[in-house]
Amino acid sequence: MNVVIIEDENLTAKRLESLLHKYDSGITVLARLPSVAEAVAWFDESTDPVDLIFMDIHLEDDLGFRIFEQTQLITPVIFTTAYDEYMIQAFKVNSIDYLLKPINYDELVAAIEKFKALKKQFGQNTSSSHDIETLLNLIGKSKHTDYKDRFMITVGTKIRSIETSEVAYFYLEEKVVFLVTKDGLTLPVDYSLDKLTQLLNPRQFFRISRQFLVSLPAIQTIHTFSAGKLKLDLNPKSRQEVFVSGDRMTEFKEWLGK
Repeated sequence: MNVVIIEDENLTAKRLESLLHKYDSGITVLARLPSVAEAVAWFDESTDPVDLIFMDIHLEDDLGFRIFEQTQLITPVIFTTAYDEYMIQAFKVNSIDYLLKPINYDELVAAIEKFKALKKQFGQNTSSSHDIETLLNLIGKSKHTDYKDRFMITVGTKIRSIETSEVAYFYLEEKVVFLVTKDGLTLPVDYSLDKLTQLLNPRQFFRISRQFLVSLPAIQTIHTFSAGKLKLDLNPKSRQEVFVSGDRMTEFKEWLGK
């Protein structure tokens, strides 16, 4: 399979390429393109067949959608972005899936498998125009519009209902995920952080690392260290130091600026 990655953050592009090779070492990344201008130029000049494109929406010079306006691009696209508001616009072009950053490996695999299934079902016409409702049904995935608004938690013989709006953050400790409320109450939950990332509104919660999923109001102070490393002070205070992972740095900054 030949793929092209259109992504303006070099670290993110390299991570995506690594995940693709983890899935299939035979995948060839023909190009990593950081801008609309470079992507348009590459597609105009290249004669290499491209099976699948991974495209960020916010590129260094414009929105990725401009590429479709300036080329005759009909290759299927999996969008990779920190923003969820462009979903419908994405499915109006060549999109077969829409992955929110930071990209989860299992979701990436599922998206590629959907591409393969569509290609098998429709042959080489998977990039032709299908109406949006049909395509959403075919790929079997519509991003959440109704996010989880409460958690039912069992503590001993008692059951508690916690509103999502009362949650400050979630953290992983010794393979158990804990919920921390704004009042400092800490309770175990029967969800992985990966699953919580899918269930919660991405405008309100961000997965900053493998250990922490935080809400915006919980971030009290952000400290910058050398090489741009970020440390967070959370409220309520965490028992362990909280850092933003390097591969999530760019997406985290974009999330803060929404």
